[in-house]
Amino acid sequence: MVTDRPIAVAGAGAIGCFVGGMLAAGGRRVALLVRPRVRTEIERFGLRLTDFDGSENKLGAAKLALSEDPSIFDSAGIVLVTVKSADTADVADQIALHAPQDAVVVSLQNGVGNVAVLRERLAGRRVLAGMVPFNVIAMGDGRFHRSTSGDIHVEADEANTALALSVPGLAMRASRDITGVQWGKLIINLNNALSALSDMPLAAQLASREWRRLFADQMEEGVAVMKAAGIMPVSATPIPPKWMPTLLRLPDPIFNLILGRTMKIDPEARSSMWQDLKQGRTTEIDYLQGAIISLAERNGVDVPLSRRIVALIREAEAAGKGPPRLTPQQIRGGA
Repeated sequence: MVTDRPIAVAGAGAIGCFVGGMLAAGGRRVALLVRPRVRTEIERFGLRLTDFDGSENKLGAAKLALSEDPSIFDSAGIVLVTVKSADTADVADQIALHAPQDAVVVSLQNGVGNVAVLRERLAGRRVLAGMVPFNVIAMGDGRFHRSTSGDIHVEADEANTALALSVPGLAMRASRDITGVQWGKLIINLNNALSALSDMPLAAQLASREWRRLFADQMEEGVAVMKAAGIMPVSATPIPPKWMPTLLRLPDPIFNLILGRTMKIDPEARSSMWQDLKQGRTTEIDYLQGAIISLAERNGVDVPLSRRIVALIREAEAAGKGPPRLTPQQIRGGA
């Protein structure tokens, strides 16, 4: 499945280029479906993958198959889906048209609804859910920087796809509760919007107790909604989601000690939503806070802070001026 057929990456942006590049550096045959700008960048500069731990991999463009045409899926053994959630249906149709029927499709996307869309449009195919816990920043000139730690989780299957995809520097773990893992990641990803609205690096934001309290209040809303819906989120770190709000509210010295033992964050790490606002793109707010609001409505739970944050992100998208640099007080507003 892996050794004799390429691994195709459907939508090679920051995450797709990093994951695909690491797989290629590990000896896998990799094909990237890319936008023209990314293709030009890689063909000119190669693909440079840097990490928060100081490690680096450099690949020439010849080490990868690059194309803007989804026919690049034609001989794939595995297709990794890394597009934004709003593009899932379109890329599923491209996979259905071009990828072999026996190709395994793995969603490495934010949110919790993408696999259902893929399975509906790829009926009869093997579709696995996945979760990427780390952030990747597109630095320009073919460089993609992983700025936080964590191993990728992939839904467990009989073929042990997770193990087959693991290479040095990019571990993938098989998970038998991938739905819980995805909801656990969504709880953490609620901070993406705060990072985007503040225009602050993640490490600097987490160093501020005032910002952490805001994040904790937002997480508490999410955890309460999941509890009402009977969903048990699974943390990608040793800290259970229900304990996270308490941890976030701790004094700085205690919080920093615990965080340092469970997660590594580059000083310049930024959220993908921050990158979207910076580049004038539509964010995934509807698939993060929006998912919490939708679940809350179905279960009769009030989530004023989540609603407030969605409204502020939409205002920033409409303004088109990048991250608005709001304070915690401005974000709370009337919530």
